[in-house]
This record gives sequence, structure tokens and C-alpha cells, in this order.
Amino acid sequence: MAAATQERNLLAVIGDEDTVTGMLLAGIGNVGQNQKKNFLVVDSKTQIPNIEAAFEEFTQRKDIAILLINQHIAEKIRPMVDKYQEPFPALLEIPSKDHPYDPNKDSILKRVQKLFGE
Repeated sequence: MAAATQERNLLAVIGDEDTVTGMLLAGIGNVGQNQKKNFLVVDSKTQIPNIEAAFEEFTQRKDIAILLINQHIAEKIRPMVDKYQEPFPALLEIPSKDHPYDPNKDSILKRVQKLFGE
């Protein structure tokens, strides 16, 4: 498992414009071979199949260690997020400027609480 995690050295983000811009300014942006990006900016015009495709792509890529997704965007593809069980890339739901974090909606937190018997 250690060898498999050594090649995972990127963060990916699916988020609103402010979140993605902040992450890019922090240095997580990467445009690799074939112009593959490690981020998706979601706005009101972004179709749900595009979000699902990005989620699927990012969770299948072998170079991504952590996938950050705004919680309000995760709500749009909740069945996919809830079904995701792999340890890598780790999936983290994060708040955005306009949408506060709600722990009751976070499927990963629910799994951790279940694991600890809470």
C-alpha cells in the first residue's frame, strides 16, 4: 500500500468559484498530460452530469490523494458521494463562503461516528 500512495501527490477540488480560486492561489492547481485538470469550478450553469463525471474522474485517478468538494455541491450528487468507500483519494466535504458546513449532511463524518459507536 505504501508504494501505491507514493504516486498520489495531488489535491483535487470540486467547488464554487471562490473555493477553487482560493485553492488555486494556495498552489494546488495542476494541468497534466492531455490537459487534465485537478479542479472543477461549479456554478449555476454546471450540469449535474458534469459534476458526476468530474467526481468519477478524480476518484479514479492514481495521482490524487485528497478530493475536496463543497458540501452544497456534494448534495447535488449525494448518492455518488455516499456510495464512495475507497480510502484513496480521501474525500472531504468542505464549507463554502455562502454555504456553511452542516455535519448532519456529511456522509464521511456519519461513517466515522458509526465506527466509534456515536
